[in-house]
Amino acid sequence: MQQIYTRTSALILSVALLLSGCTSTLVRDDVKRTAGLDGHCAGSEWVDDSSLAVLPVPVVAFFVPHFDLHKVSGEPYLNRCGATTRVVNREVSITTTACIPAGFTRIITLGVWQWCPAHVSWSADVLSEGSRSADLSINNHSKPQS
Repeated sequence: MQQIYTRTSALILSVALLLSGCTSTLVRDDVKRTAGLDGHCAGSEWVDDSSLAVLPVPVVAFFVPHFDLHKVSGEPYLNRCGATTRVVNREVSITTTACIPAGFTRIITLGVWQWCPAHVSWSADVLSEGSRSADLSINNHSKPQS
């Protein structure tokens, strides 16, 4: 009976450790601004983060580097929240947990291609139009005029 609990505990611990490292942050603002905010923008979406072997020869492809077919970056998602001058407190992260079971596509294609469905989530605060113009007027007055 004790052996069953030990195996179950080991299985749960290994799955938790395996899945915990599957999220990476693409964009994150360390400075948090709270004044002059107009609203909050957030969302999530599934994307294709598949990869292809540099040398697409079956079996050999297991040992060569892979390149991404679709480059996932944070800027297109943050642009949905508004202009880059009005978006603060930004955070974009990508979770590739679904790539683990989808990794069988790499085995089926003998290492040439791997399908990876990834989940991108983003959030940002949007500045009001008045606070942005106040920031610009302060910056304009502080510069020496020639």
